Amino acid sequence: MSFSDLLDDIGGQGRFQFINTILLIIPGIIMASHPLLQNFSAAVPDHHCQTADNTLPGSSWNFTSSDVLLKWHLTFENGSFFNISETQKIPCQHGWSYDRTEFSETIVTEWNLVCDLRHLRQMSQSIYMGGVLFGALIFGSLSDKFGRRTILTWSYLQVGVVGTCTSFSPSFEIFCILRFLTGMAVSGAVLNAVCLNVEWVPIRSRTIFGTLYAFSFSIGQMVLAGVAYTIRDWRKLQLAVSCPMLLCFMYSWWLPESARWLTLKNKPDQALRQIKKVARINGLANKGKLVTLEVLKRHMQKEVESSKVIYTIYDLFRTPMMRRITLCLMTLWCCNSFAFYGLIMDLQKFGVSVFLVQLIFAAIDFPVKLFASASLMYLGRRRTLGGCMLLAGIMIISNAFISYDMKALRTSLAVLGKGLFGAAFTGVYIFTGELYPTVLRQTGMGFGSTLARVGSMTAPLIRMFEDHLPSLPGIIYGAVPIIAAFVVIFLPETLNMPLPETIDDVEVQSGPE
Repeated sequence: MSFSDLLDDIGGQGRFQFINTILLIIPGIIMASHPLLQNFSAAVPDHHCQTADNTLPGSSWNFTSSDVLLKWHLTFENGSFFNISETQKIPCQHGWSYDRTEFSETIVTEWNLVCDLRHLRQMSQSIYMGGVLFGALIFGSLSDKFGRRTILTWSYLQVGVVGTCTSFSPSFEIFCILRFLTGMAVSGAVLNAVCLNVEWVPIRSRTIFGTLYAFSFSIGQMVLAGVAYTIRDWRKLQLAVSCPMLLCFMYSWWLPESARWLTLKNKPDQALRQIKKVARINGLANKGKLVTLEVLKRHMQKEVESSKVIYTIYDLFRTPMMRRITLCLMTLWCCNSFAFYGLIMDLQKFGVSVFLVQLIFAAIDFPVKLFASASLMYLGRRRTLGGCMLLAGIMIISNAFISYDMKALRTSLAVLGKGLFGAAFTGVYIFTGELYPTVLRQTGMGFGSTLARVGSMTAPLIRMFEDHLPSLPGIIYGAVPIIAAFVVIFLPETLNMPLPETIDDVEVQSGPE
């Protein structure tokens, strides 16, 4: 008997599980906007160098902003025109003038992150992703020590408070620091929300509730498109996606702590109270009364014994097959995340409304994730994962060589590529859970997630190569997943295979290296 069997007895798909999942989905929808906020809060409008009297140098002609907003290829001096590329460029002495028809204010227009400072825009996103990486490392260990709900509640509060403070940033440096702290909190919240969701449902129900929670991020991306379309000022937009987290913080105290964690931390009395509470909410109070400390300990015996042996990251590399699996999964996690965020973090390059592109990018997740689920069940993990990454990479590379004038074609290929990357994420997540043994499954998932953060943190920096060759970032974003797709060949298929419990099981089931 396992703890999963105990959850089935008190209602594995009952009222509590749906309420618990919904209460976790709501903040998930809100937090989904923070990683993609850069597309709107750091949008780059058309701009030009402002002169003292808004005239061309040496001319008596006066221009409105709309007249001179297009980049100047020609300038006027002494009654004759000459090519500006052939002259020495000088810094703007009177600041910049921006087209504010689409965005009233962004961090680019407020702090003039153009020309020599244009790279700071990409750097700010990498700093945010660095916070996500740091948060995964810090809040993951704190969760095991202080509990899932405690760290989840703190993370909600941190997102709300720090995100709100970000909207009042007096300088770009303070903005970056606060974004780093926001990324930390978002990472901690997502990590512990997933744990708290999964640990209160039996094995047979995890796919259902896990999928429901995963869709919260797709919904959140669609909501972001609407909110950003309504609010065109970056400070107000930042405030709009941060303040609601304070409401989530207030109701998060109702969420019950994981009974699994309480039992493993020698707090069976508290675990028992939570189990009886869940049974009562599910309308099975009588069955809840039958659960005693002895019954709980009997159902948790295997997990308690497993927790006595301490496993580390070193065990992911200790044996031949574990080493092969870990190296392959490291590549897949990092490369997929790298290409995914490289694609979605610069929506302006498609030449159409960023709000529309954001909406379409979010909507594509629904059909593609359904397709991925069917493919994983019938074609297997390797074919689905490898195929999605290969096709997505080909589409991204193709985009690098398509003229910017072909906006519809470029946008269509990008949308399909983004959807396939999302399907690949679903595949690699499931694949990782099935390849690693029970005793190292959480460690392996955490390690893979960390490598994904590294990929997402690196992705914005590649945009800096556009100065040397405009198509180079697209080529890199496409080539990386194509190369990674062939790594799948070295992994064993896990479709309809029993989950390994120990490291020895992995070596036996997967065969010799």
